[in-house]
Parts: sequence; structure tokens; C-alpha cells
Amino acid sequence: MKPDSEALLKEALELPPVERAALVDRLITSLDRPDEAIDGAWRKEIAARLQAYRSGVAPTMSADDVLAEYRAR
Repeated sequence: MKPDSEALLKEALELPPVERAALVDRLITSLDRPDEAIDGAWRKEIAARLQAYRSGVAPTMSADDVLAEYRAR
């Protein structure tokens, strides 16, 4: 890291936890750039999963069964 970045990090680490969390959120959000290829692939996947669910092809579980299975682990 550049010296300026190190100084900025040191200053950020002195912030209260809530302000550090807000800063982290804004930094991460700044890295998220739309990508039409990825978004398009996800739209196709979502449509396929929804179709499988609606047609009864996709297996489903009740929330109670999911939680019971999770607790059994």
C-alpha cells in the first residue's frame, strides 16, 4: 500500500465501529460494477429455477424441514 493509503487506513481504524462499517460498505459498493454478461446469465438461471419450481420438477422442502436438517448437523 502507498504511504497515503497507510495513513488513511490508520485514520479509518480510529473511527467508531459504526462509522468503520459504513466506510467498508461504501468501499465494497464502489467495487461492484454492473456486468451485463453476468447479469444475463443470472436472469436465465433464475428463470429456469422458477420454471422448475412452478412445474413441480424442482424438489422443495418446508422451512421446518430445512431447519430441522440444519440443527441435526
